[in-house]
Amino acid sequence: MRIVRIDNEGKDYGIIESDSILMINDGRIKSVDLKEAKLLPPCEMTKAVCVGLNYGDHIEEMGDKRPDEPTLFIKPATAAIGYDDYIVIPKMSERVDYEGELAVVMKKTAKDVSEDEALDYVLGYTIANDVTARDLQSKDGQWTRAKSFDTFLPIGPWIETDLDPSNLEIKTYVNGILKQHSNTKHLIFSVPKLVSFISHVMTLNPGDVILTGTPSGVGPIKSGDVVTIEIEGIGKLTNKVK
Repeated sequence: MRIVRIDNEGKDYGIIESDSILMINDGRIKSVDLKEAKLLPPCEMTKAVCVGLNYGDHIEEMGDKRPDEPTLFIKPATAAIGYDDYIVIPKMSERVDYEGELAVVMKKTAKDVSEDEALDYVLGYTIANDVTARDLQSKDGQWTRAKSFDTFLPIGPWIETDLDPSNLEIKTYVNGILKQHSNTKHLIFSVPKLVSFISHVMTLNPGDVILTGTPSGVGPIKSGDVVTIEIEGIGKLTNKVK
């Protein structure tokens, strides 16, 4: 099942069937053309918990060491934008990068859950772009400013609930040119491990998102570029840059 959130005289959730979105309001079913709908970030999060350095090839390209535990940082909910929204380059940065990632959407409150039960707390999966001001990341020595600008979390286009996250092709294109290509089977820390580990650090709320890390091939974007991230079994997330 694919769950979508759209601007439909208000912010409403629906279910995708073929080329339509079925909206249920007050017991009545309304059909909306998917092509005509304004897609919003597919979940209402309190936070996005992100995992850095979770693909070996990306660790090599960044010159870092393989971590013994997941490396965590947080993006604020105010960074989230939806499908076809603009990524805005901030004036204080001269180098902004794309990072295509699989995102996990939480279904219910998770605190201190085990790896064995972790997926019971997951609603489904979507696509995210962990946009990063790379020059500010290097300058600051920590990642909050570089990761947290408004529009730095494109996410969507919908949540796919029926999916095994352990073996999915992931690709990132800039202006139609393939820049990243990997598979979630290369994740150092699996989705169940991440859900469990993070839940022992902080409470995960319904709608919260976990970004699972990016593979190698990250690079800069500029005004006028179009970034498309494609993940097997989910679809494509496309955003323009200005």
